[in-house]
Amino acid sequence: MAVCDVCGNDYDKAFTLSQGDRRGTFDSFECAIHAFAPRCAHCDCRIIGHGAEADGKMFCCAHCATHSGVRGLEDRV
Repeated sequence: MAVCDVCGNDYDKAFTLSQGDRRGTFDSFECAIHAFAPRCAHCDCRIIGHGAEADGKMFCCAHCATHSGVRGLEDRV
């Protein structure tokens, strides 16, 4: 069995996720998200959707990007 890198659970259905040079073993998507998902530069929540990127910063939505001074993004087009 494999041990989750986040919670330490020893689980027979654990999986490995890789992103570039990063790699981790997890027992759930929740733990994988905790370890790999970027954080919003405005509200600090985990971005589990597409999000938005501007000036090298990631945002969970256009609202947060706007509050950080980004112009031209809309949540609904």
